Amino acid sequence: MPNPAREVQRAVRAAMRELDVSGAVTVVLADDLTVRRLNHLHRGRNKPTNVLTFEYAPADYAPTDSGSGIWLWGGDIILAFATVEREARAAGRSVRNHMMHLLVHGVLHLSGYDHHHAGDARAMEMEESRILGRMGIPNPWKHRGGREGGAAR
Repeated sequence: MPNPAREVQRAVRAAMRELDVSGAVTVVLADDLTVRRLNHLHRGRNKPTNVLTFEYAPADYAPTDSGSGIWLWGGDIILAFATVEREARAAGRSVRNHMMHLLVHGVLHLSGYDHHHAGDARAMEMEESRILGRMGIPNPWKHRGGREGGAAR
């Protein structure tokens, strides 16, 4: 990937535009050890995962001096780049497209989407496919070459 920073910006901005949200998103391309430690610390799972998201605040409402307030939207998306690369190769996908999928997945998490229940997972997958399709990236949920793709659950 010649310019990963440009690709990261493209994916995050496209997802934010499609979801009609604005705010700050920080993306970190980390190693597996870092992501494993964060996953253990914050989710109790002592293993790397492909993507972690952390919403800003715990409270996402910030009062202003005038007494009114503004809603804050945004957060951190942490990708375990070695895991992303392994998963892409195992699924016969490009690392770029898999990374773009996981970035869109992260923005959806920051926007309140989740995949803990079948109906929620299906809604999230459909939204990922829609956003990625608008970006010209193939649907990661379509069966290809005997393997299924997608974000970790």
